[in-house]
This record gives sequence, structure tokens and C-alpha cells, in this order.
Amino acid sequence: MKKIIAVEEGLSQIRSVLEEEGYVVVKPGTSNRIDATVITGMDENIMGMQDISDKSVVIDASGKTADQVLNDLKQRL
Repeated sequence: MKKIIAVEEGLSQIRSVLEEEGYVVVKPGTSNRIDATVITGMDENIMGMQDISDKSVVIDASGKTADQVLNDLKQRL
């Protein structure tokens, strides 16, 4: 089953790289099941982090390239 990654608005380059790698990319809050969430880190609680399942991985993309975010996901999923 493909991994579902929620990617915050404004991270289109990261979205593109993840889609190329075969991940299903959705907007935060639009899927009942996500495996990870990529955020900008500009607002720590922009998505109500308390609602994210314990099994979900949160990646802060601030200061990282799309490849670095992809590597973080591969290591943590």
C-alpha cells in the first residue's frame, strides 16, 4: 500500500518530489489516514498537532531541500 503524505501549502517542490517517488500526496486534513505530515515549521500548531495519530511522522521542512525531506521520510517510515 502506498504511503500517504500530507504536505502543507507552499511546499510544491517537495510535493512534486514525493509524487515522483510514488507517495500519495494530500493536503493536511483531507485524509483520514496519513503516514506522515510535512510542515513548514512557521506555525508549530497550524494543523492542530494534538490530532495527529501517534503513528504519524511529522517532518519540519524549514531549511531543508526536497531531497532532504525525502531522505527524512525514508528513514522514519
